[in-house]
Amino acid sequence: MNAQESTSTRPYLIRALYEWCTDNGFTPYVAVRVDDSVQVPREFVHDGEIVLNISYDATSALQLGNDFIEFKARFGGKPRDILVPIGRVIAIYARENGQGMAFPPPVDGLVSAPSLLSSVISGAEGGAAGEAHSAAEDRVVQLVPSVDGEPDDHSPKPTPGPTGGRPSLKRVK
Repeated sequence: MNAQESTSTRPYLIRALYEWCTDNGFTPYVAVRVDDSVQVPREFVHDGEIVLNISYDATSALQLGNDFIEFKARFGGKPRDILVPIGRVIAIYARENGQGMAFPPPVDGLVSAPSLLSSVISGAEGGAAGEAHSAAEDRVVQLVPSVDGEPDDHSPKPTPGPTGGRPSLKRVK
């Protein structure tokens, strides 16, 4: 099996970061680029994206598979079945400190829509669900906290305390 025939690393990294979050008492969140293949409550989708809490306390029957993330959750008190193709996940991170990993967004009509993640990850190309992933999918972007008002340079930023600022993205090569 050569590199083009191998499976994507994305589901393995998602599972690893989910485990890291839960082992450290953090709440794992996933950011998802929504299209017709994603089964989520559309009323919670903003700018073509949704952020989902996938912690043990927020989900039921969570399955982090190689092709899909599946679980049941309540939205506005109503139980919903959630189905997210792995290729649509654009980040997984800890709510408490913003540490995690972002992935290149899938290529589709939504790429031009303004979004937090796609504006920070410039020039990244990813494969749509079900297609072979490109070399760009193997690039890793680390989420790091930043304090509002700081200049947006690419130098490391200090980690704020528990009352810290908003998470931002830092490209790791």
